[in-house]
Amino acid sequence: MDLLESSDTTSLSYWLNWRFFLCTIWVFIPMLGATFMIWKYEYSYSPKPEGEGTQEDDLWFRYAKDSWMPCVKEIHPICLMLFRIFSFFLILTALIVDVVVRGGSLFHYYTQWTLALVTIYFGFGSVLSIYGCLQHQKIFRGSDACIEVVDVEQGSLVSLIQHEAASGVDTGKYPYYQEKYHLFRTASRCGHVFQIMFQMTAGAVILTDCLYWCVIFPFLTIKDYDFNFFTVMEHSLNAILLIGETTLNGLRFPWFRISYFILLTGFYVIFEWIVHASVFMWWPYPFLDLSIPSAPVWYLAVALMHLPCYALFALIIKAKYYMLNRWFPQVDRSSR
Repeated sequence: MDLLESSDTTSLSYWLNWRFFLCTIWVFIPMLGATFMIWKYEYSYSPKPEGEGTQEDDLWFRYAKDSWMPCVKEIHPICLMLFRIFSFFLILTALIVDVVVRGGSLFHYYTQWTLALVTIYFGFGSVLSIYGCLQHQKIFRGSDACIEVVDVEQGSLVSLIQHEAASGVDTGKYPYYQEKYHLFRTASRCGHVFQIMFQMTAGAVILTDCLYWCVIFPFLTIKDYDFNFFTVMEHSLNAILLIGETTLNGLRFPWFRISYFILLTGFYVIFEWIVHASVFMWWPYPFLDLSIPSAPVWYLAVALMHLPCYALFALIIKAKYYMLNRWFPQVDRSSR
């Protein structure tokens, strides 16, 4: 696979041809399908009948708990917090050094997008874990006992304001309860976003590393190709840290959230198209070059790779819970 300069990407003839038309189909059809799946499964909520508000709140609180609680109660939340903080600073340092040494043009690569996404994920996760550990300490020290009811068996935290509202009490006259309630709702929404980031990041990391080690590297024929520590780090460290994170966390991995992974790749391709239509420059990946006859085949192949990449990570999570169910059979993980 040679990394050669392509035809003039700023000319109309480069874009107005059958290859670009087919590649556009391979990019936009999955993105439209992904958008529909998000609308259907993520944000298309039917109106709740009266009296179901508490169940909805329980769902949001579960999002908050899942973002910082390990997969088994035998592991203290501080272990997950320390791992996330360590991973964040490690991968942030690697990313900064890589950009300083090799330049900002690295962000033309999908690899750098993935690395930046992993960095943001661990940074966000560190903040949520710190918050969760503080809440964990409050629960088991018994503070704020008059404000919150703790279900020790499930490890869930339910705001007393839900019980007040369900009893017909005017909770508006308790501003402190309202403040605590909105704080937990904010934490739950952050946990929801964090779970989406986890599923999107997992797919992107597997795609990046599989493409590089299975497709690009074996067939790379660039003369004097600079294969160094940074190259290995970019295509291995992210996967190692994310698998370590997966081993500890208790996040869910629903299939429909492959949609976010598909949208991430789609936006990357569109970004590269816009850049190359504006400025004549090299393509970061040879198979993105629309001037080669096999371009539509490559675009279709990469689009189809999203399914096995996401499935591979889902299989890793299934294997994790299979082992946990054998080692800790008393722990209920039916909700996973």
